Amino acid sequence: MSAPMMIVVVALAGGVGAVARFALDGWLRARWSRRPDAHPPGTMIINLSGSLLLGLLAGLVLSGAPATLQSVAGTGFCGGYTTFSTACVEVVRLLGQRRWGAAATQGLGTLVGAGLLALLGLTAGLALGR
Repeated sequence: MSAPMMIVVVALAGGVGAVARFALDGWLRARWSRRPDAHPPGTMIINLSGSLLLGLLAGLVLSGAPATLQSVAGTGFCGGYTTFSTACVEVVRLLGQRRWGAAATQGLGTLVGAGLLALLGLTAGLALGR
């Protein structure tokens, strides 16, 4: 695939990822966070599932899948789907509201959970790629 075409495909995949994030976050907020003081689940669930998917893609590529899979699905879709900046803003917002437990759950849960799920995805991708 030519470089200009790859840029277009990655951009399209990023757009699909962003729409998926928007739709899933809205769905989760409507069903989970009915209380104004509830822990915001959407961003954490999205970032954790994106980390798992990105780890899986990395494992598959390391096992011989085409590198374009990593570029399109990893950089494109997962890049549009996950959002580190929103996770940080949510933690700061929770800290500003003095909701220490929710802030710790959001920040540490995302950080530790994302690393562990990426490792799980990588392991699964390597096993599937054999």
